[in-house]
Amino acid sequence: MDPTPPEHSTEPYFPPPSLAPRKAIAVLRVSDVADWLRLGWRDLAAYPGISIFYGACFWGMALMLGAVFQSKPEYTMSIASGCLLLGPFLALGLYEVSRRREQGLLPALSSSLVCWRPHVRSMGMLVLVLIVLELLWGRASLVVFAVFFNTGMPSTTGVVQAVFNPDNWEFIVAYALVGGVFAALVFALSVVAIPMILDRDTDAISAAITSLEVVLNNIAVMLLWGACITLLVALALLAPANLGLLLVGPMLGHASWHAYRCAVRWLEDPQLVTDVPTPRPA
Repeated sequence: MDPTPPEHSTEPYFPPPSLAPRKAIAVLRVSDVADWLRLGWRDLAAYPGISIFYGACFWGMALMLGAVFQSKPEYTMSIASGCLLLGPFLALGLYEVSRRREQGLLPALSSSLVCWRPHVRSMGMLVLVLIVLELLWGRASLVVFAVFFNTGMPSTTGVVQAVFNPDNWEFIVAYALVGGVFAALVFALSVVAIPMILDRDTDAISAAITSLEVVLNNIAVMLLWGACITLLVALALLAPANLGLLLVGPMLGHASWHAYRCAVRWLEDPQLVTDVPTPRPA
């Protein structure tokens, strides 16, 4: 079969499967996590203006979350899950900066703000899936509150007392389990899916499946990566007025791009394609 497209045909051309780019899931090492963070900081330092802009967006989300906790603590988990949903899409602009740097192109804030346009269909489908998870997460968190506080939703002070009161260990365990399950699902479905859509303009289902493959094939490293994200965000929130997010947020966004590039290998030459990637030495 001739691998080149017909010169005068108006029909869409699809390359033979043997010539189409194929992916391989890399075997990750624990040390890769430190490399992603180092490369993320390098990208932030190279274009601090763009990075701080997105950091300010993350900072605004944190302020909104704190305001909700003060006034309506029962909706904190719902808003937090919404922030986890919005965060990766804000990070899309950071992925674009890292992608352009990798390709030797000049990043710009204007291009990072509209980089989603060519991929709006795939992004929209992935958004829909994550919104469903977010709604289920919010509903489940309200059910946990309703079960353990049958006299009505507690005040902000009541929530803090409940969380730090050892006598309420059943509530703490249930709340943590519900949040952990949904957080793990969101993380597993999106950890490389969104940068993959940006990089390859793939469909949302393929991107989400690839993301799950990365997590399932590198459970220990992905758990460490998720723990690092959680720890760094928590430390950023401990800074005065949550200002640590101005730097931590964009650094993690850039680092997530490098995590995708390390975890998913695109093998353009059909002769170099193997079904299983060769493990790198530990």
